[in-house]
Amino acid sequence: MNKKYIIITCICIIISLISGIISNDIIVGGTILLTGLLCAYFASEGKRINYILGLINYLLMGYVSFINHLYGIFFFYIFIFSPLQVKGFVTWNKNLDEEKKVKVREFTLKNSIIITLSCIVGSLLLGYLLTLIPNQRLVFMDASSNCINLCGVILMILRFKESWWLWLINNVLDLSIWVITFINKGKGSTMMLLVSIGYLLINIYGIIKWYIGAKKIEN
Repeated sequence: MNKKYIIITCICIIISLISGIISNDIIVGGTILLTGLLCAYFASEGKRINYILGLINYLLMGYVSFINHLYGIFFFYIFIFSPLQVKGFVTWNKNLDEEKKVKVREFTLKNSIIITLSCIVGSLLLGYLLTLIPNQRLVFMDASSNCINLCGVILMILRFKESWWLWLINNVLDLSIWVITFINKGKGSTMMLLVSIGYLLINIYGIIKWYIGAKKIEN
């Protein structure tokens, strides 16, 4: 394994252990933070192992979302995002370069318009449906976060570099949700907040890496 990957993995393990001890949530929370950071990092590097880590991460995040009455996030994580991790692994496995990194793609203005409209319509529709669920919190933030995240996951599976911009928007929404949940002392919210911050930082790194990768292909 690349020395850089080993170093990053060790750093993430240390951060997760320390955060887990501080928040008294080392098992579930620590694992969520570790798999979340490594999943985002290896995705930014174009490595398919991110989908194995992502599957573990989504299942655990779905559990935490459920106990905090964020049912929209729970449904998407368990029944949509988790199965998509398997699909992503298979798809990327068929589109690797000589360095075993995924081949980056980019799309047109038409694709951008379709994705934008899909996110808006999907968010409004899901938001309405979530209002029908008793005890559901942060309805439209929950809905928007999941719809944008879903589009980002699909674009990532299809290897489009624009997926990182969608995830940047989703990171901001997701971070806002967990900040509010943390303020209200929600269960497991401390670790989820740390995961969101980690995602945001790695997301910026991913944008840079994938755009550089796309330019190499063009040249």
